[in-house]
Amino acid sequence: MKQLGVLSLISLLLIGCQSGQRQVPTYPGYTLVFADEFDGTSLNTANWSYREGDGCPDLCGWGNKELQWYRPENITVSGGNLIITAKEESYGGRDYTSSQIISKHKQDFKYGRIEASIKLPRGHGMWPAFWMMSSDDVYGTWAASGEIDIMEAKNTPMEIRGNLHFGGQYPDNAKTGSSAYADGSDFSQDYHLYSIEWDPKEIRWYCDNNLYKSTDVWWTGSKEDNGTFPAPFDQRFYILLNVAVGGTYMDCYVPECITAEFPQKMYVDYVRVYQKTD
Repeated sequence: MKQLGVLSLISLLLIGCQSGQRQVPTYPGYTLVFADEFDGTSLNTANWSYREGDGCPDLCGWGNKELQWYRPENITVSGGNLIITAKEESYGGRDYTSSQIISKHKQDFKYGRIEASIKLPRGHGMWPAFWMMSSDDVYGTWAASGEIDIMEAKNTPMEIRGNLHFGGQYPDNAKTGSSAYADGSDFSQDYHLYSIEWDPKEIRWYCDNNLYKSTDVWWTGSKEDNGTFPAPFDQRFYILLNVAVGGTYMDCYVPECITAEFPQKMYVDYVRVYQKTD
């Protein structure tokens, strides 16, 4: 698997945090502009907001026929981790609860290296994700203003995927081909580093610094007119972290198809954003 040349030599920067000294990698040509190391005992709401509910009435099932209700109570910060817990419990008319946090209008970014160290949940019906959405919807509602999926996985996660969504507003939207990364790991057994490098005219996806996908082809507007490159990925985006239960990604729309043992947890060691020095 090809590895980006600038990552072959990584220097280490020591920074202080509440749990001691943490080694933060530096990448040649990049400057660290944001980091949440989750070293406290509660979510830093200067960086993140909670998303609540099931998306109804406007976007029931969050547009993907998901089965969970998002609650702030399913987020904890402990042991240097953000922990998102999916539970089998009735709430809000749903059979499952989980959580999602977003950095919208608190930590928004245009271009850079966006990365997170994550240990995934496992079991049929689990859909963990680390992704980005347009902060300002300059080009219109989904997917006209774009979506960047840095990492998503399903069920027992033996592979992860990265994607772009773009084009016109639904249903006149499009996406890149969904390249997968698999190295024989069960990604629920340990932490792995998921990242993108987002440049004005190219986006590259990495797992543990291994490049597995890149694209410089997308557009805004309808599929027919092709729009104006490099829009819509020329605007500010925000970060999302969540664990969904069921949904279109694994063709699971009823509780009977969920066989994961609950509770399931996604552990996020840190989220960091670097931008090019120049």
